[in-house]
Amino acid sequence: MRNSDRLPPRELPKRRSGRHRNPLSFDNWFGTPALIMAVPGTAEQARGADGESIGARMADLVRAYRPEVTIRYGHVEGDEQTLAEALADLGPSDERPLGGVVVPLVTAPHRRVSAAIEDAAVRTGADVRVTEGLGPHPMLAEVLHLRLAEAGYVRADRMRLISVVARNTTMADGVVVGAVGGEGAVGAAGVTAVLLAARLGLTVLPADLENEASVEQIVGQLRQGGCRRPVIAPSALGPELSVGEMEAIAARFGARLGAPLGADSLLGKIAALRYAEVLNSLGVEQPPTAEELPAPVGSRHRPES
Repeated sequence: MRNSDRLPPRELPKRRSGRHRNPLSFDNWFGTPALIMAVPGTAEQARGADGESIGARMADLVRAYRPEVTIRYGHVEGDEQTLAEALADLGPSDERPLGGVVVPLVTAPHRRVSAAIEDAAVRTGADVRVTEGLGPHPMLAEVLHLRLAEAGYVRADRMRLISVVARNTTMADGVVVGAVGGEGAVGAAGVTAVLLAARLGLTVLPADLENEASVEQIVGQLRQGGCRRPVIAPSALGPELSVGEMEAIAARFGARLGAPLGADSLLGKIAALRYAEVLNSLGVEQPPTAEELPAPVGSRHRPES
């Protein structure tokens, strides 16, 4: 007779396979390439008030999603903690299918960062592949929403098709998604603007923060539509453009300025996804064979006597 006092046997979770498999699988494949994050700007520009680089904080966040991967970072400008140093020992090898995957810490195509990554890879002879930036992506729009909410410009909760604007002088009634990196960056910011508008129920438009004429045109367009409290939300982690430059642009056109994205766990998840996309596209991320796996240990695997 079964003992009702005993706990039921523990069932191990079944691993999903096929197209619905988790793209952030934690499995430790043999020969896993390194993940190198390319940080825009110099080490000094990427250093926060606490003295820690945004690259170091992002590395810790990405490690939570890819704990089995060697994670590094390097700055694309300057002479301190450079990207070339991070790529130095990743040349071609017969022991691994790929040396590393470079993830640019930018939210859209960025001409200067892309050129710096290509130059560093050529100079070091690194066997690497370069992913797309962190945007456009729905989670990027979520991080922008969070930064605006932290500043008190919008409500933190998400309400589709319903305006979340309060009738006071604090809440924004229009948002400019500020792009950095050129024409391609503005196009990507346009996608992010649509995603953010769906979250906020506000008019959200993209503009090039490095082109004052672009910002003037977009802010004017918002004002023509009845916007009286525009806010500029930089779609940038921070080192791409100094806070002083962004504040000057916002002040010139009578807009308030949101905080840069900074290091965020959602951005870390996007970086891990970009890494997985490259490996899956190359067929690198394959499970080990039965012969390569270590023998199981523990009470559940004791040999029969």
